[in-house]
Amino acid sequence: MKRYRDKNGNTSIAGYQAGIGYIRIRFSDGAQYVYTWRSAGALNIERMKWLALTGDDLMGYIETFVQDRYARKEAVAGRR
Repeated sequence: MKRYRDKNGNTSIAGYQAGIGYIRIRFSDGAQYVYTWRSAGALNIERMKWLALTGDDLMGYIETFVQDRYARKEAVAGRR
């Protein structure tokens, strides 16, 4: 997973992993969400990948356009 570097330095996103048809977002609390072409739409996923790479307000995009359209929430490692 790559570390997310927000240009403004004010985000709760800690990291991301992108692949064909998906992006996995890890938040600073350790929670991970997987967004897919099927769950959030291909254009949204590709835009999220670009924003993650450039560090340009990925959290704002998620809050505005994607919200809870994730395919799954993954368990937080080391927490119950």
